[in-house]
Amino acid sequence: MAAKTTLNAKNLEALGAQRLAELLIEISMGSAAHKRRLRMELAGNQGSAEVAREVRKRLASIARARSFIEWHKVKTVNADLETQRSTIVTVVAADDPKEAFDLIWQFLAVADSIFERSNSGDSVFIETFHQACADAGVIASAAGIGIDVLADKIFTALQDNDHGQYDPLIAEMLPALGDDGLEHLKSRLVQWSNEAEEKPDDADREVFGNGPIYRDEIDANHRQMTARIALQEIADAQNDVDAFIAQLPEQTLRAPMIAAEIADRLLLAGRAEDALTILDGADHRGRFELPFEWQRARVEALAALGRGEEAQAYQWQCFEQSLNGEHLRAFLRRLPDFDDIEAEEKAFAFVHGFPDVHPALAFFLTWPALAEAAKLISNRHAELDGNLYELMTPAAEILQEKHPLAATMLLRAMIGFALDYGRSSRYKHAARHLAECASLAPHIDDFGSARPHDAYVIELKRKHGNKHGFWSLLR
Repeated sequence: MAAKTTLNAKNLEALGAQRLAELLIEISMGSAAHKRRLRMELAGNQGSAEVAREVRKRLASIARARSFIEWHKVKTVNADLETQRSTIVTVVAADDPKEAFDLIWQFLAVADSIFERSNSGDSVFIETFHQACADAGVIASAAGIGIDVLADKIFTALQDNDHGQYDPLIAEMLPALGDDGLEHLKSRLVQWSNEAEEKPDDADREVFGNGPIYRDEIDANHRQMTARIALQEIADAQNDVDAFIAQLPEQTLRAPMIAAEIADRLLLAGRAEDALTILDGADHRGRFELPFEWQRARVEALAALGRGEEAQAYQWQCFEQSLNGEHLRAFLRRLPDFDDIEAEEKAFAFVHGFPDVHPALAFFLTWPALAEAAKLISNRHAELDGNLYELMTPAAEILQEKHPLAATMLLRAMIGFALDYGRSSRYKHAARHLAECASLAPHIDDFGSARPHDAYVIELKRKHGNKHGFWSLLR
């Protein structure tokens, strides 16, 4: 049974309404956030209209603020924003969706003030405004906002999306816009983009950077890019691949990643031949290896065209070039039952003979095939580069439980690099690795061709006994 002094609702009720009210006043003294919360609760007793009035006042106050939001105030400011957003969604929208829509739009407009006063890296704010975009979509549907009015508001918002606060707005508004609203928004964006192509007068020419350019030219480029991105979203919403492609500058169509994006859409539209044409038209010059997304799309296009054997041969070729496990998984999925086991064994044999031992090790760790990783280390430990600590350290941690000898070899590779090259900044890590080797030694039944731990330490002292900075860390 809880003690009478335990802080819970039941025990606090026993204090009585008057005493609780006095305590709340006392606790809220010096805390603007607590005072705002209490005022909001009092407004709630008067109905949603009074709550809406309080939210509107608070949002206007936030928009007027000019002080910089220091890092230690980010959480507090965002908590205030979340309180306003939550109140709009849970209190006002339930009673008056139209009023809630106006408020959530006012909330979104506050983003400019927030981002201008804070570090652009404060991702917590962008998450809050993106959630508000989702809320706006739900409230707009409930409020029955006219589609033309809604499309115009979205269009205006996208013109002022300097901080990315409206990035998800079109996607979130699709149910409320419907086909007609989407078309209206599309026409506004096309007109706006076309206006940007008009040349400014020479009177507007100013000097920027290395030479004269039009001031308006900068704005026009920004306008066209904003419109292009929005029109691509609309094209995707309408499943119109050609409209999506039309928004891409012609010179970008040959970029492998862009070609892969287009091919994915063409494949979804059942246009595999067009997808393969786009992919094969990509510019490969200067690339040692094509992006995974391009390779995956090409395999899917070949398979969709009924060229299964060619698709499998290309998938295997991609795997051999990159040791990307996703290529191998896709290759195995297309094989008949039981053939995949033989193919996996063939793949493992290929990885064991891969010229560079490090991507081979990374492959076995992520597949995962830890016994194969241990075998690789045992056979090719002389090739291990102890400088690759970002691979060696997690690999040793993964292998230490079931393959302590392999883990020891990895640790020794890092110790050897630090001492052989006199990297004093890594001595503390090398000392820790040596201690880990000592703790693994009792779990190794057979060191094989490797020196047992004690013999290894003796040899280490013989070669690097003068590295006093290292040995002093072991005492």
